[in-house]
Amino acid sequence: MRLNSVLVEQAADQLQADPIPDQHPAMPQLNQVFGDHTFFLDGSGLHIVEPGEPNAAGDPTGNVVRIARWNDESRTSLVPQPPELTGAVVVFSMEEPDPAA
Repeated sequence: MRLNSVLVEQAADQLQADPIPDQHPAMPQLNQVFGDHTFFLDGSGLHIVEPGEPNAAGDPTGNVVRIARWNDESRTSLVPQPPELTGAVVVFSMEEPDPAA
């Protein structure tokens, strides 16, 4: 699933992961291999967020799925893997951010 800039920021904050910018040279290859998604990198690999069920308060959520893991401890390359639910869930706030904040 592709996230807008507000949702990317919310997911990155909750996951403590770095989003890969759309302008990154690897994006065409990532999109070709994994489809049109917003991608996040962290210490365990490459992740996407798939739509989840609303939480008890009715807020939309996303399930975090690892799609590639680091090839070695130096984290210089990724190895694709079968999609794996990580158990992490991102809760999205649909409220508009306060521009004065």
